[in-house]
Amino acid sequence: MMKNTNFRHSKDWEKFKDTLELSREELAEIDLKVELMGKLIAIRKELGLTQSEFAQKCNIKQEYLARIEKSKTSPQIDTLLKILLPLGYKLDIVPLQ
Repeated sequence: MMKNTNFRHSKDWEKFKDTLELSREELAEIDLKVELMGKLIAIRKELGLTQSEFAQKCNIKQEYLARIEKSKTSPQIDTLLKILLPLGYKLDIVPLQ
């Protein structure tokens, strides 16, 4: 289980999110993207890799990885697989809780 090391940031996001005029589905999509990016960053850090090392291992550009980690771009499924498979991870579809 991964610890939330950005508690203050997460708490601020929850407050800010409440001010947005978004549908429940739009908010759920944002939450899923934030969770996914957080997990990718956690995997990289757990492996002790820099962005450059991580990107090289996954055969993507470091600049692209940086944009993904900052949520400035959303990777397509084939890119996620390109990142996850060499690291021994897979995508899974599970019910929302």
